[in-house]
Amino acid sequence: MSFSVVAAAFMVVLAVVLTRVVKWVWIKPKKLEIYLRRQGLPGTPYTPLVGDIKRNVKMLMEARSKHINLTDDIIPYLLPLALKMFNSHGRTFFIWIGPVPTIMITNPEHIKEVFTKFNDFEKNASFPLIRMLVGGLASYKGDKWARHRRIINPAFHLEKIKNMVPVFYHCSSEIVSQWERLFIDKESPCEVDVWPWLVSMTADVISHAAFGSSYKEGQRIFELQGELSGLIGQELKKPYIPGLRFFPTKNSKRIKAIDKEIDTILRGMVSKREAGEAEHKDLLGILLSSGSEESGGNGLSVKEVLRECKLFYFAGQETTSVLLVWTMVLLSHHQDWQARAREEVRQILGDDNNTKPDIDSLSNLKVVSKTFIIYLHNKIHLNLHCEQMSMIFNEVLRLYPPVAELKRSVNKEMKLGELTLPAGVRVYIPTALVHRDTELWGEDAGEFKPERFKDGISKATKNQVCFLPFGWGLRICIGQNFSLLEAKMAMALILQKFSFELSPSYVHSPQMVMTTRPQFGAHLILHKL
Repeated sequence: MSFSVVAAAFMVVLAVVLTRVVKWVWIKPKKLEIYLRRQGLPGTPYTPLVGDIKRNVKMLMEARSKHINLTDDIIPYLLPLALKMFNSHGRTFFIWIGPVPTIMITNPEHIKEVFTKFNDFEKNASFPLIRMLVGGLASYKGDKWARHRRIINPAFHLEKIKNMVPVFYHCSSEIVSQWERLFIDKESPCEVDVWPWLVSMTADVISHAAFGSSYKEGQRIFELQGELSGLIGQELKKPYIPGLRFFPTKNSKRIKAIDKEIDTILRGMVSKREAGEAEHKDLLGILLSSGSEESGGNGLSVKEVLRECKLFYFAGQETTSVLLVWTMVLLSHHQDWQARAREEVRQILGDDNNTKPDIDSLSNLKVVSKTFIIYLHNKIHLNLHCEQMSMIFNEVLRLYPPVAELKRSVNKEMKLGELTLPAGVRVYIPTALVHRDTELWGEDAGEFKPERFKDGISKATKNQVCFLPFGWGLRICIGQNFSLLEAKMAMALILQKFSFELSPSYVHSPQMVMTTRPQFGAHLILHKL
């Protein structure tokens, strides 16, 4: 083949590639922008390739350069661009995540429509890195989602959750005992950064729940997923370019190595189970046994089982640890509610600090959480209509939702209210912003007032879809009740043994790293009771 033919072929290939790049970076985004603006939808101007990513990062850095108090609005720390656009352009607008226009919706009717039409507004699976952490059930759609949900459901039945209460107690009491050993004497307070302790405790719970007797190996998975979460968080701040993750950068090589090590550990666990070397009462055992019992070869493959274990491990641990840490921070600031919660624990469990909470006593803790009580209502016949106390946990979840924004993809032309959304756009629900919207929650939306939930979630939200800590609708988080019961056990034991207040060294800095975490930890002063 002559040089001229090779050169011509190369030029043709180059022309095709350049045409596709130009279409992706400029032509398609501009067409989508024109389509949206013709409907009167406001939005930011498009910057080729990067969109609003650099602008948002700059606003985040500016927000974090200033001191923030516990009572200040945290939205500038989590969603600064969304907040600015919300204040200047109203409830619905669009920004740019790279070359993709992203419609932010805060109208409860629009939110309800998105969650109701979950097969049309699909969970955003366009970022392969995210799927490493939250793949599996969280990212599937249609029949595949229904099949996985059906197989996984038995792991979260009430009877299975009841069986986990001893594990919740064991792991929680271990942390409490370790805190007690930090005290020189009962009269002297002790400063503790409770955040790493709570992370360790929830990781221990998930390790036992997911992997049973193999929980030590599960703890290694937790360590790896923690590192993986940080690395992926760094990558998500950069413009998304398909294929870029395959370039051998330092981060990409480490991400690949971590994912491979996690897979190796999980495959080893699966091999042991298939050889009959361990029990089948944990999540891994249930997934394997449920899958094998499915008729017609419709069970889960080993690869699918691994993905579900990764999801449960990451989502379960993260959700509970951030719920607990923000609960302790807010109760440190609001001593009256801490006292009410502690009094309720004493009424239910008695004055003996060594009383072990069981499933029935935990279900009676109304101040600490009502969401789980609602779930158990038909099971243990609690009279919800006579309750006088509201839920601290729900107010914490409202002010500090574990996930600050929820993302959905639009892959075909869809109606959303009066809008027509073209294929290729995304929909973002800024959960943290919706949870603090004064039009939805009142002028005190930014304040910690658990009493707003005294008559239940529906009354607090005025029957609007504006409380979304675990999502909403048919695809609501399958593990929410597991997480809430675990958190309730931990708080019951902590309140039995300690009172706590904010340390002078506490720095309030909520940070979104996949979930809403305390950037500088949670330094509290513990007093032994």
